[in-house]
Amino acid sequence: MSGVETDSSDSDQNTKRRQRFVSGLMIIIWGILVGRLVQIQVASGNQFTAQATRQQIDEVTISARPGDILDRRGRLLATTLKVPSLFIDPSRVEDPATLIRELGELIEIDVDRVSRQLSAYRSKKFLWIKRQLSEEEVLTLQESELDWNVFGLRDEFKRFYPQQTLARHVLGIRDIDGKGRGGVEQFFDKELKGRSGVRRYVRDARGQMLEMLEEVTIAPEMGTSIVLTLDSVIQLFTEQALDELVERVQPFGASTIVLDPRSGEILAMASRPNLVLDSEDEMPPNAWTNHAIASAYEPGSTFKPLVAAWALERNAIEFNESFQCEWGAYRMGTRVLRDHHSYGVLGLDEILIKSSNIGMAKIGERLGNAELHQLAIKLGFGRRTGIELPGEAGGIVRPLDRWDDYSTGSIPMGHELSVTPIQMIAAHAMLANRGQRVSPHLVRDYVVETSSPQQVLVSEMIRPEIASWIVESALVGVIEEGTGHRARISGLSVFGKTGTAQKYNPEGGYFDDRHVSSFICGAPADNPRVLVLVCVDEPTSETQSGGTVAAPYASKILESTIRQLDLYASQDRR
Repeated sequence: MSGVETDSSDSDQNTKRRQRFVSGLMIIIWGILVGRLVQIQVASGNQFTAQATRQQIDEVTISARPGDILDRRGRLLATTLKVPSLFIDPSRVEDPATLIRELGELIEIDVDRVSRQLSAYRSKKFLWIKRQLSEEEVLTLQESELDWNVFGLRDEFKRFYPQQTLARHVLGIRDIDGKGRGGVEQFFDKELKGRSGVRRYVRDARGQMLEMLEEVTIAPEMGTSIVLTLDSVIQLFTEQALDELVERVQPFGASTIVLDPRSGEILAMASRPNLVLDSEDEMPPNAWTNHAIASAYEPGSTFKPLVAAWALERNAIEFNESFQCEWGAYRMGTRVLRDHHSYGVLGLDEILIKSSNIGMAKIGERLGNAELHQLAIKLGFGRRTGIELPGEAGGIVRPLDRWDDYSTGSIPMGHELSVTPIQMIAAHAMLANRGQRVSPHLVRDYVVETSSPQQVLVSEMIRPEIASWIVESALVGVIEEGTGHRARISGLSVFGKTGTAQKYNPEGGYFDDRHVSSFICGAPADNPRVLVLVCVDEPTSETQSGGTVAAPYASKILESTIRQLDLYASQDRR
């Protein structure tokens, strides 16, 4: 009996020990749990509360309205309006194929593309179906039986160009995502697009908006509006004249610039082929190119007045000096220079009027390569003008150590260097502005509280009496007696210069049948108010001279511009 009692006593003690162990273990576990709960509640409560709040709050970007673009007289060239766009919540779509088929019967969409996108974004809550709907499309959708728990309309900003394709290369475009492409839209994209805002809201577990948090909304800032130096009326008849020229001679490309030589303000600028957005897939490859700023060419005879002015400035020649033009053939080293006609002795003005290559070569010999090179550099050739447009080319002026005796005769004729139309008209503006260079520019003002006019850089390059003589004597003579006679305007003193240059062949030498024909003119000669440059790349007409191809249209633009400015002046005096 005693043995049994002993075994029972040991068993009870073991049981009690196990119970105490389990109880202690449970106390420890509960202590740990309580401690963790205290830590979560007290120490990390704010952190987890913030995390939970973040999981419930979402953000919507509020696009800023881009600024307008206006011409110098306040006419709208580009503006922005709100238009609805259609979106869908892919996560709510039960039968994608049927839904998209029904939608395609209401509005024009790419059914295959939308179906692929919908399949790829089934777990998402937002997908654009069609952006920037027309009024007719919106009305059709609103009158349909679409499930608006699945679909929705959201306003977006859409860019409109009230003047349609007018000044397209200058303006560029603002695409469907609000990004500037080409022209002023791209160059001033940051200023025009403004600053987007943010709106935050609380959503439930299903993603539905519960409450808009207005106190944490960041308001968008509208973009800056820009006033250009362009005049829409002058731009219109400039483009009409350029279209007539293109229709007649069918060139590879063409451009024109109308500029006020006193201020450097560009009144019109156009390039062809034009940039027509509705048929982008069918446009020629060079349609995006603004030839007025991006296409470099050898200027030919339009460079000659600049060389003559520089030779007078540097005292290399005299106003009344004459040169023997060798009756049409002049040997310079290993080459023989020729004129289109045989001339004997010509005065300086006659050399420019008759566009004698031999006369200019002899002036080049007086100056020498160093002075000719300095002239090109001081005129800004070989570097960009800084015009407020993307894609400007700088042209080519080779280093002086690569010039030789051949260059001495070629440079004064406008060969062996390349320039852009904007550089060329800026150089001639120096002559028209009595020897002072001004920087060509497109922006007149910014429509903001601290707006100020565009600053123009001015520097004297040629003495006033030299510039005036070149314009009023030699370049007026080109119109009255020389190669520019097709640019005469009754009752107006016009000055100008023709240019016809063979195109450089990358394989060596020049093409015999490919030319750049140009003409630059201005008026009135005693106080120039307007300069016009027309440049035609590879005209297909039988005659390719600048005086025949470009001069009549430059004259037409010049006359219309002068009349328009006189009309404005008479209106201002009332």
